[in-house]
Amino acid sequence: MTISNTARKIAVLGPIPRDHVITHRGEVFDKYGCVLYTVAALASLLGPGDSVRPIVHVRQADLDPIREHLASFPNVDLTGIRADSDRGDVVELTFRDQNFRDERQTGFMHPISPDDVEFALDSDAFVCVPITDYEVAQPTLAYIRQNSDGVILLDCHGPTVALTAAGHRVSRLWIDRDAWLPTIDIMKMNLEEAGCAWFPPPGGDPNDLGAPLPTAQLGEFAMHCLTRGVTAVCITLDEEGCALYFLDEDGSLREEIVPRIPVDDVIDTTGCGDSFAAGMAFGYLQSRDLVTAARYGNAMGAQRCAGKELAVYLSLPETDSQIQRAYGLDHVSAS
Repeated sequence: MTISNTARKIAVLGPIPRDHVITHRGEVFDKYGCVLYTVAALASLLGPGDSVRPIVHVRQADLDPIREHLASFPNVDLTGIRADSDRGDVVELTFRDQNFRDERQTGFMHPISPDDVEFALDSDAFVCVPITDYEVAQPTLAYIRQNSDGVILLDCHGPTVALTAAGHRVSRLWIDRDAWLPTIDIMKMNLEEAGCAWFPPPGGDPNDLGAPLPTAQLGEFAMHCLTRGVTAVCITLDEEGCALYFLDEDGSLREEIVPRIPVDDVIDTTGCGDSFAAGMAFGYLQSRDLVTAARYGNAMGAQRCAGKELAVYLSLPETDSQIQRAYGLDHVSAS
Protein backbone atom coordinates (compact mmCIF):
# COMPACT_ATOMS: atom_id res chain seq x y z
CA MET A 1 0.00 0.00 0.00
CA THR A 2 1.23 3.49 -0.84
CA ILE A 3 0.65 5.86 2.07
CA SER A 4 1.38 9.58 1.81
CA ASN A 5 3.34 11.20 4.62
CA THR A 6 1.78 14.57 3.87
CA ALA A 7 -1.63 15.72 5.05
CA ARG A 8 -4.36 14.88 2.56
CA LYS A 9 -7.29 17.16 1.76
CA ILE A 10 -10.46 15.86 0.12
CA ALA A 11 -13.35 18.10 -0.91
CA VAL A 12 -16.89 16.70 -1.15
CA LEU A 13 -19.41 18.53 -3.35
CA GLY A 14 -23.16 17.97 -3.28
CA PRO A 15 -26.21 18.38 -1.05
CA ILE A 16 -26.90 17.39 2.54
CA PRO A 17 -30.63 16.79 2.13
CA ARG A 18 -33.04 16.35 4.97
CA ASP A 19 -34.44 12.93 4.09
CA HIS A 20 -37.83 11.53 5.12
CA VAL A 21 -37.31 7.79 4.69
CA ILE A 22 -39.79 4.92 4.55
CA THR A 23 -37.78 1.70 4.37
CA HIS A 24 -38.79 -1.51 2.58
CA ARG A 25 -39.58 -2.86 6.05
CA GLY A 26 -42.06 -0.07 6.74
CA GLU A 27 -39.83 1.85 9.18
CA VAL A 28 -40.18 5.64 9.05
CA PHE A 29 -37.52 8.13 10.12
CA ASP A 30 -35.97 11.50 9.26
CA LYS A 31 -32.26 12.12 8.83
CA TYR A 32 -29.66 14.03 6.86
CA GLY A 33 -27.92 12.25 3.99
CA CYS A 34 -25.80 12.28 0.83
CA VAL A 35 -22.65 14.40 1.46
CA LEU A 36 -22.98 13.63 5.18
CA TYR A 37 -22.33 9.93 4.44
CA THR A 38 -19.43 10.65 2.10
CA VAL A 39 -17.82 12.99 4.61
CA ALA A 40 -18.26 10.60 7.56
CA ALA A 41 -16.83 7.68 5.57
CA LEU A 42 -13.79 9.70 4.51
CA ALA A 43 -13.27 11.12 8.00
CA SER A 44 -13.20 7.58 9.39
CA LEU A 45 -10.55 6.49 6.90
CA LEU A 46 -8.34 9.58 7.02
CA GLY A 47 -5.96 10.50 9.82
CA PRO A 48 -6.20 13.33 12.35
CA GLY A 49 -3.82 15.49 10.30
CA ASP A 50 -5.91 15.13 7.14
CA SER A 51 -9.05 17.10 6.33
CA VAL A 52 -12.40 16.50 4.66
CA ARG A 53 -14.01 19.60 3.18
CA PRO A 54 -17.76 19.40 2.53
CA ILE A 55 -18.89 22.07 0.06
CA VAL A 56 -22.66 22.45 0.24
CA HIS A 57 -25.51 24.95 0.59
CA VAL A 58 -28.08 24.21 3.30
CA ARG A 59 -31.13 25.77 4.87
CA GLN A 60 -30.48 28.04 7.84
CA ALA A 61 -32.64 25.74 9.99
CA ASP A 62 -30.41 22.77 9.16
CA LEU A 63 -27.02 24.43 9.64
CA ASP A 64 -26.55 23.78 13.37
CA PRO A 65 -27.93 20.20 13.31
CA ILE A 66 -25.60 19.33 10.42
CA ARG A 67 -22.63 20.80 12.26
CA GLU A 68 -23.59 18.77 15.33
CA HIS A 69 -23.68 15.57 13.27
CA LEU A 70 -20.14 16.26 12.08
CA ALA A 71 -18.78 17.42 15.45
CA SER A 72 -17.52 13.93 16.28
CA PHE A 73 -15.12 14.05 13.32
CA PRO A 74 -12.29 16.43 14.20
CA ASN A 75 -10.74 16.19 10.73
CA VAL A 76 -13.78 17.73 8.99
CA ASP A 77 -13.36 21.36 7.88
CA LEU A 78 -16.77 23.08 8.06
CA THR A 79 -15.73 26.16 6.03
CA GLY A 80 -17.67 25.10 2.94
CA ILE A 81 -21.02 24.42 4.66
CA ARG A 82 -22.94 27.61 3.92
CA ALA A 83 -26.46 28.75 4.74
CA ASP A 84 -26.34 32.31 3.41
CA SER A 85 -28.80 31.43 0.60
CA ASP A 86 -31.09 29.60 3.11
CA ARG A 87 -31.72 26.93 0.46
CA GLY A 88 -31.15 23.20 0.86
CA ASP A 89 -32.51 19.88 -0.38
CA VAL A 90 -35.45 18.17 1.28
CA VAL A 91 -36.27 14.70 -0.09
CA GLU A 92 -38.94 12.05 0.56
CA LEU A 93 -37.66 8.49 -0.04
CA THR A 94 -40.01 5.52 -0.18
CA PHE A 95 -38.22 2.19 -0.71
CA ARG A 96 -40.02 -0.48 -2.76
CA ASP A 97 -37.31 -2.99 -1.80
CA GLN A 98 -33.81 -2.65 -0.39
CA ASN A 99 -32.40 -1.36 -3.71
CA PHE A 100 -35.20 0.62 -5.43
CA ARG A 101 -37.10 3.63 -4.17
CA ASP A 102 -39.48 6.42 -5.21
CA GLU A 103 -38.26 9.96 -4.61
CA ARG A 104 -39.87 13.39 -4.32
CA GLN A 105 -37.91 16.57 -3.67
CA THR A 106 -39.54 19.50 -1.86
CA GLY A 107 -36.50 21.69 -1.08
CA PHE A 108 -33.79 22.76 -3.49
CA MET A 109 -30.15 23.53 -2.75
CA HIS A 110 -28.48 26.57 -4.23
CA PRO A 111 -26.10 25.27 -6.96
CA ILE A 112 -22.38 24.98 -6.16
CA SER A 113 -20.45 27.61 -8.11
CA PRO A 114 -16.74 28.12 -8.83
CA ASP A 115 -16.65 30.73 -6.05
CA ASP A 116 -17.76 28.08 -3.56
CA VAL A 117 -14.80 25.82 -4.33
CA GLU A 118 -12.14 28.53 -4.45
CA PHE A 119 -10.89 27.90 -0.90
CA ALA A 120 -10.47 24.16 -1.60
CA LEU A 121 -8.59 24.17 -4.91
CA ASP A 122 -5.50 22.70 -3.22
CA SER A 123 -7.47 19.51 -2.42
CA ASP A 124 -6.01 16.16 -3.48
CA ALA A 125 -9.43 14.95 -4.61
CA PHE A 126 -12.89 16.31 -5.31
CA VAL A 127 -15.66 13.79 -4.65
CA CYS A 128 -18.85 15.02 -6.33
CA VAL A 129 -22.08 13.34 -5.22
CA PRO A 130 -24.96 15.41 -6.63
CA ILE A 131 -28.42 13.85 -6.54
CA THR A 132 -30.04 16.18 -9.09
CA ASP A 133 -28.74 17.70 -12.31
CA TYR A 134 -28.45 21.33 -11.18
CA GLU A 135 -26.42 20.92 -7.97
CA VAL A 136 -22.86 20.45 -9.31
CA ALA A 137 -22.78 21.83 -12.85
CA GLN A 138 -20.29 21.09 -15.61
CA PRO A 139 -18.80 24.64 -15.53
CA THR A 140 -17.91 24.11 -11.86
CA LEU A 141 -16.06 20.89 -12.68
CA ALA A 142 -14.36 22.66 -15.60
CA TYR A 143 -13.20 25.40 -13.23
CA ILE A 144 -11.77 22.81 -10.82
CA ARG A 145 -10.01 21.04 -13.71
CA GLN A 146 -8.46 24.30 -14.90
CA ASN A 147 -7.30 25.44 -11.47
CA SER A 148 -6.46 22.28 -9.51
CA ASP A 149 -4.45 19.08 -9.87
CA GLY A 150 -6.87 17.15 -7.66
CA VAL A 151 -8.53 13.93 -8.79
CA ILE A 152 -12.18 14.49 -9.74
CA LEU A 153 -14.64 11.67 -9.01
CA LEU A 154 -18.22 12.18 -10.18
CA ASP A 155 -21.16 10.10 -9.03
CA CYS A 156 -23.33 10.29 -12.17
CA HIS A 157 -26.58 10.11 -10.22
CA GLY A 158 -26.79 13.92 -10.47
CA PRO A 159 -26.63 14.52 -14.23
CA THR A 160 -29.02 11.61 -14.93
CA VAL A 161 -31.82 12.83 -12.62
CA ALA A 162 -34.22 15.75 -13.15
CA LEU A 163 -37.24 17.15 -11.33
CA THR A 164 -40.81 17.42 -12.55
CA ALA A 165 -42.91 20.48 -11.74
CA ALA A 166 -44.37 18.51 -8.83
CA GLY A 167 -40.91 17.73 -7.45
CA HIS A 168 -40.85 14.08 -8.47
CA ARG A 169 -37.34 12.89 -9.22
CA VAL A 170 -37.17 11.19 -12.63
CA SER A 171 -34.49 9.82 -14.93
CA ARG A 172 -33.18 12.09 -17.68
CA LEU A 173 -30.91 11.54 -20.66
CA TRP A 174 -27.40 12.89 -20.08
CA ILE A 175 -27.40 14.56 -23.47
CA ASP A 176 -24.37 16.82 -22.82
CA ARG A 177 -22.29 13.93 -21.44
CA ASP A 178 -19.34 14.49 -23.79
CA ALA A 179 -18.90 18.08 -22.53
CA TRP A 180 -18.41 16.65 -19.02
CA LEU A 181 -15.98 13.84 -19.82
CA PRO A 182 -12.74 15.91 -20.03
CA THR A 183 -13.46 17.24 -16.53
CA ILE A 184 -13.83 13.80 -14.87
CA ASP A 185 -11.13 11.36 -13.73
CA ILE A 186 -13.35 8.64 -12.24
CA MET A 187 -16.99 8.12 -13.25
CA LYS A 188 -19.15 6.12 -10.85
CA MET A 189 -22.69 5.07 -11.75
CA ASN A 190 -25.17 2.20 -11.65
CA LEU A 191 -26.67 0.36 -14.63
CA GLU A 192 -29.77 2.58 -14.76
CA GLU A 193 -27.64 5.74 -14.84
CA ALA A 194 -25.44 4.19 -17.52
CA GLY A 195 -28.61 3.53 -19.53
CA CYS A 196 -29.36 7.27 -19.40
CA ALA A 197 -25.82 8.12 -20.52
CA TRP A 198 -25.28 5.89 -23.56
CA PHE A 199 -26.60 6.61 -27.04
CA PRO A 200 -23.98 5.16 -29.39
CA PRO A 201 -22.54 7.42 -32.10
CA PRO A 202 -23.19 8.52 -34.75
CA GLY A 203 -26.66 9.44 -33.54
CA GLY A 204 -27.70 6.11 -32.07
CA ASP A 205 -30.83 5.94 -29.97
CA PRO A 206 -30.69 5.40 -26.20
CA ASN A 207 -32.23 2.43 -24.45
CA ASP A 208 -35.62 2.82 -22.81
CA LEU A 209 -35.32 5.79 -20.48
CA GLY A 210 -34.45 4.59 -17.00
CA ALA A 211 -33.81 1.02 -18.11
CA PRO A 212 -30.48 -0.57 -17.13
CA LEU A 213 -27.76 -0.52 -19.77
CA PRO A 214 -27.34 -4.10 -21.04
CA THR A 215 -24.08 -5.55 -19.79
CA ALA A 216 -23.08 -6.37 -23.37
CA GLN A 217 -22.84 -2.61 -24.04
CA LEU A 218 -20.80 -1.66 -20.96
CA GLY A 219 -17.43 -2.04 -22.66
CA GLU A 220 -18.40 0.09 -25.64
CA PHE A 221 -19.81 2.78 -23.37
CA ALA A 222 -16.74 2.74 -21.15
CA MET A 223 -14.37 2.94 -24.13
CA HIS A 224 -16.23 5.99 -25.40
CA CYS A 225 -15.68 7.75 -22.06
CA LEU A 226 -12.07 6.58 -21.59
CA THR A 227 -10.98 7.93 -24.97
CA ARG A 228 -12.39 11.36 -24.10
CA GLY A 229 -10.43 12.12 -20.95
CA VAL A 230 -11.84 9.83 -18.24
CA THR A 231 -9.35 7.63 -16.33
CA ALA A 232 -11.81 5.01 -15.08
CA VAL A 233 -15.47 4.06 -15.37
CA CYS A 234 -16.94 2.17 -12.41
CA ILE A 235 -20.43 0.70 -12.74
CA THR A 236 -21.99 -0.77 -9.61
CA LEU A 237 -23.85 -4.06 -10.09
CA ASP A 238 -25.73 -4.43 -6.79
CA GLU A 239 -25.27 -8.02 -5.60
CA GLU A 240 -22.42 -8.65 -8.05
CA GLY A 241 -20.14 -5.83 -6.85
CA CYS A 242 -18.91 -3.48 -9.55
CA ALA A 243 -17.48 -3.52 -13.07
CA LEU A 244 -14.35 -1.42 -13.48
CA TYR A 245 -13.06 -0.23 -16.85
CA PHE A 246 -9.78 1.49 -17.68
CA LEU A 247 -7.13 1.48 -20.40
CA ASP A 248 -4.05 -0.71 -20.32
CA GLU A 249 -0.67 0.76 -21.28
CA ASP A 250 -1.21 -0.34 -24.88
CA GLY A 251 -4.52 1.54 -25.02
CA SER A 252 -6.71 -1.58 -24.95
CA LEU A 253 -9.78 -1.76 -22.75
CA ARG A 254 -9.42 -3.62 -19.48
CA GLU A 255 -12.39 -4.88 -17.48
CA GLU A 256 -12.20 -5.97 -13.85
CA ILE A 257 -15.18 -7.32 -11.93
CA VAL A 258 -14.68 -6.52 -8.25
CA PRO A 259 -17.03 -8.70 -6.16
CA ARG A 260 -19.13 -7.15 -3.43
CA ILE A 261 -18.42 -7.53 0.26
CA PRO A 262 -21.31 -9.55 1.76
CA VAL A 263 -23.42 -8.04 4.54
CA ASP A 264 -25.24 -10.44 6.89
CA ASP A 265 -28.08 -8.07 7.76
CA VAL A 266 -28.91 -5.14 5.48
CA ILE A 267 -30.41 -2.41 7.68
CA ASP A 268 -30.57 0.68 5.46
CA THR A 269 -29.19 1.15 1.93
CA THR A 270 -29.63 4.94 1.90
CA GLY A 271 -26.24 6.51 1.20
CA CYS A 272 -24.48 3.35 0.03
CA GLY A 273 -23.54 4.98 -3.27
CA ASP A 274 -22.27 8.08 -1.48
CA SER A 275 -20.19 5.87 0.80
CA PHE A 276 -18.86 3.87 -2.17
CA ALA A 277 -17.69 7.12 -3.76
CA ALA A 278 -15.83 8.02 -0.56
CA GLY A 279 -14.10 4.65 -0.40
CA MET A 280 -13.13 4.70 -4.05
CA ALA A 281 -11.62 8.20 -3.86
CA PHE A 282 -9.71 7.33 -0.70
CA GLY A 283 -8.48 4.02 -2.09
CA TYR A 284 -7.26 5.67 -5.27
CA LEU A 285 -5.33 8.32 -3.34
CA GLN A 286 -3.83 5.60 -1.13
CA SER A 287 -2.69 3.27 -3.86
CA ARG A 288 -3.16 4.83 -7.30
CA ASP A 289 -4.55 1.41 -8.18
CA LEU A 290 -8.11 1.26 -9.51
CA VAL A 291 -8.94 -2.27 -8.34
CA THR A 292 -7.79 -1.40 -4.83
CA ALA A 293 -9.91 1.76 -5.03
CA ALA A 294 -13.00 -0.27 -5.98
CA ARG A 295 -12.42 -2.63 -3.06
CA TYR A 296 -12.42 0.32 -0.68
CA GLY A 297 -15.61 1.51 -2.37
CA ASN A 298 -17.27 -1.85 -1.79
CA ALA A 299 -16.10 -1.85 1.83
CA MET A 300 -17.55 1.55 2.65
CA GLY A 301 -20.83 0.71 0.90
CA ALA A 302 -21.06 -2.52 2.90
CA GLN A 303 -20.38 -0.69 6.15
CA ARG A 304 -23.05 1.90 5.39
CA CYS A 305 -25.90 -0.57 4.79
CA ALA A 306 -25.12 -2.47 8.01
CA GLY A 307 -26.55 0.29 10.23
CA LYS A 308 -28.32 3.64 10.44
CA GLU A 309 -25.85 5.87 12.27
CA LEU A 310 -22.69 7.62 11.05
CA ALA A 311 -20.75 5.63 13.64
CA VAL A 312 -21.20 2.54 11.43
CA TYR A 313 -18.03 3.43 9.47
CA LEU A 314 -14.83 1.63 10.50
CA SER A 315 -11.34 3.02 10.93
CA LEU A 316 -8.69 2.44 8.26
CA PRO A 317 -7.08 -0.57 10.05
CA GLU A 318 -10.52 -2.15 10.54
CA THR A 319 -11.48 -1.48 6.94
CA ASP A 320 -8.20 -2.96 5.71
CA SER A 321 -8.94 -6.10 7.73
CA GLN A 322 -12.44 -6.27 6.23
CA ILE A 323 -11.00 -6.03 2.71
CA GLN A 324 -8.34 -8.64 3.46
CA ARG A 325 -10.96 -11.11 4.70
CA ALA A 326 -13.39 -10.45 1.86
CA TYR A 327 -10.87 -10.78 -0.96
CA GLY A 328 -8.52 -13.36 0.54
CA LEU A 329 -5.56 -10.97 0.65
CA ASP A 330 -2.50 -11.18 2.86
CA HIS A 331 -2.53 -7.38 2.93
CA VAL A 332 -4.23 -4.54 1.13
CA SER A 333 -1.89 -3.89 -1.78
CA ALA A 334 -1.77 -1.83 -4.92
CA SER A 335 -1.46 -4.90 -7.10
